[in-house]
Amino acid sequence: MAQFLSLDELFERRHFDREIIVLCVRWYLRFKLSFRDLVEMMAERGLSIAHTTIMRWVRHYAPEFERRWNQFARPAGASWRVDETYVKIRGRWVYLYRAVDREGKTVDFRLSTRREVAAAKAFFRKAIRSQGSTPQTITLDGYAASHRAVREMKTAGQLAADTKLRSSKYLNNLIEQDHRGVKLRIGPMLGFKRLRTAAATIAGIELLRRIHKGQFNLGKLRLKDRSTPAVWNAALAAA
Repeated sequence: MAQFLSLDELFERRHFDREIIVLCVRWYLRFKLSFRDLVEMMAERGLSIAHTTIMRWVRHYAPEFERRWNQFARPAGASWRVDETYVKIRGRWVYLYRAVDREGKTVDFRLSTRREVAAAKAFFRKAIRSQGSTPQTITLDGYAASHRAVREMKTAGQLAADTKLRSSKYLNNLIEQDHRGVKLRIGPMLGFKRLRTAAATIAGIELLRRIHKGQFNLGKLRLKDRSTPAVWNAALAAA
């Protein structure tokens, strides 16, 4: 079972209260806001926060929030729609592999500097680990490397031999439409400087989108207060 720091340990030595940090990170990942937008919004609450401080919070806490929320994740369906889109890092485009199931629920994502067989395999291995199972059906576009990756993984036993592989532009419209939600959020960020920073930020964006899609089962928390701050405090504290 994953080991987590207590909330006091997670936020110790921070100059601002935990609630402010969580709020800034959550709003930045969910809405089309820049760091300077958040600086102005916090200033209206009487708080003076540098935009670089919020940037460091996002980079540090987004992956940790994802880990804690994943305790309550519902698995996606067994029919995966897989596609790649693009993200700019230091002025260069890199590949963002993503997948959703047939209902549009997010499966996983992975950034790669290359679009090749090895990158596609790495994405599928990551997605299988996060879901805890292999898909029954994989729908791809026509790019040959991704098809070859699936075939080789089936031969190696990393995917079931009867995994159905298909290519359908019509069926993959679902994942192409889902890319928009991520790219609309990334747009105001004006690019990333490092692959690690991009991966951490996108992990947070994907987390907020999964929450919005209802991909978590929070029933065991037995919450009386269903407000967003209360849900987040309970989810983070349940580690």
